[in-house]
Amino acid sequence: MHIMKAHYKKAFTNPIYFLAFGFGSGLFPRAPGTFGTIAAIPFYLMLAELDPLLYAGVVAVALIAGIFICGWVALDMKAKDPSAIVLDEFVGLWIALFMIPTGWYWLLAGFLLFRFFDILKPWPVSFFDQKLAGGLGIMMDDVAAGLYSLLLLQLAAYGIRVAL
Repeated sequence: MHIMKAHYKKAFTNPIYFLAFGFGSGLFPRAPGTFGTIAAIPFYLMLAELDPLLYAGVVAVALIAGIFICGWVALDMKAKDPSAIVLDEFVGLWIALFMIPTGWYWLLAGFLLFRFFDILKPWPVSFFDQKLAGGLGIMMDDVAAGLYSLLLLQLAAYGIRVAL
């Protein structure tokens, strides 16, 4: 969906839009979800330094806030799930990368898996995307994509530990 100039301006004048648009990363004309996911990586690197319980708490707060933030911006834009809203990609990626082993290849694998599930939308990702309205729908398909990614990453890490 093309972002109207008024909404583009709001991304840098309205803090709610700024958050929903992933600090401006959602304004890329092509692949805003991918750019939003890339923009989430530096924040992940800071989160990864936290105790896992605190990490999970921050992600839970971001998820709850994201439901309201994304819902409000989508309603204001009069659109179901505007492509510029990428706060959901931030939360989805953070879920995918929860407690992964250290190493850039794990981060890359998490990024690729998350984008794969977010784009392909297997069930229940597609269910959340199609059936849930407002901010809940915007956020939950990315949460589901993040959970799929998390599961595969943790299984791979476990398999590697067992094999070694």
